[in-house]
Amino acid sequence: MNDSLAQIAARLQGYDPRALPVATAQAFIAALVPVVAQAEALPVRDALGRVLAADLISPIDVPAHHNAAMDGYALRGSELLADQPTRLQVIGGALAGRAFDAAVPPGRAVRITTGAVVPEGLDTVVPQEFTVPDADGWVQIPAGAVRRGDHYRRAGEDLARGAPALRAGRLLRPADLGLIASLGVPAVTVRRRLRVAFFSTGDELRSLGEPLDAGCVYDSNRYTVWGMLQRLGVEAIDLGVVRDRPDELAAAFRAAAAAADAVITSGGVSVGEADHTKQVMAALGDVLFWTIAMRPGRPMAIGRIGLPAGAAGSSERPPAILFGLPGNPVAVMVTFYAFVRDALLRMSGAAPAPLPLLRAASREPLRKRPGRTEYQRGIVERDGEGRWWVRSTGAQGSGVLRSMSEANGMIVLPHAQGDVAAGDEVEVLPFEGLI
Repeated sequence: MNDSLAQIAARLQGYDPRALPVATAQAFIAALVPVVAQAEALPVRDALGRVLAADLISPIDVPAHHNAAMDGYALRGSELLADQPTRLQVIGGALAGRAFDAAVPPGRAVRITTGAVVPEGLDTVVPQEFTVPDADGWVQIPAGAVRRGDHYRRAGEDLARGAPALRAGRLLRPADLGLIASLGVPAVTVRRRLRVAFFSTGDELRSLGEPLDAGCVYDSNRYTVWGMLQRLGVEAIDLGVVRDRPDELAAAFRAAAAAADAVITSGGVSVGEADHTKQVMAALGDVLFWTIAMRPGRPMAIGRIGLPAGAAGSSERPPAILFGLPGNPVAVMVTFYAFVRDALLRMSGAAPAPLPLLRAASREPLRKRPGRTEYQRGIVERDGEGRWWVRSTGAQGSGVLRSMSEANGMIVLPHAQGDVAAGDEVEVLPFEGLI
């Protein structure tokens, strides 16, 4: 992507950095972020959570042979009688991994287990529980118990040889590893793991283990950011707490740009802040400062930062994508999930699907001003009749991190939404599998 940030912004309808709707900010970021180009081959067990770099083409048919989908008897469907029981002689058995190799004459059936190869010429399987054993190795099949072709899985029915088994951009899950192994494929080509550097800014911040001076607080943001990055499977690079001094900030940004594909900072992007973070950001790259129409998390910086021309590695490395998040702990988490999560997945080569939203009735009135998207912390429960309900965790200040810990989801109130009455349905973003 060679377009400047101003050129990207010019293509977006309704772009206003002083009052930017959430959806517009998301569209801007999607157009900004590049995809890592490098790839590597990994054994299947090492590929969990990685992004497939190329389509995985099946080298075999799945299933490899015509086989039974049930335990029962394999037969010719054309021999089933429509108005009376069908009586067939059982001449042998087929087990999974042990085929029945002899020819099956007309009027005969073969006992078969699930997954076993169906003998040549047979095309139907009747489940064992539908049959009536008869004397001397015969079996009766009641009229209408099955139809021709039932419980018979054709070779290649699930996946044909030469067809894509998994598409490029797939974030590999446990089931995908099993699918890859079922094809006999020992290794897959995945995108290089995305590298993300992060640090917090502010003279008032202290790291764990340091004494807490008057007016200072312990830095919690690096721990929540680290946890959220772990869920995405990226390589997280913690650069610690950086004081609000131009030389230290510039050194931290250069170190981050040299080491990572993306840089996440918390603090120093609010209007009227007395620190130097924004000035240093602007000096090191092409950076925009936004006021987003959302609560919490209004201030944010987005852009590209890189090494100075002539610095070691500057010509080989593309600029790092910068996400400058607010300093308040809840706002950091909300803006990460609203904007950064999908951007990092895109940079990793994945195609992020929209996060699933749950419809739930509000147990209480919720105040909401139209013209901004609000993310309120909530506790979702299901009543005895199966209906979902949500209630607020209480105080919604962006510094109340305890409210995020107590919540199991975020109530998402869209841009045009007004006040919510008790009993009204709202959308909730569940934390399970996310946080």
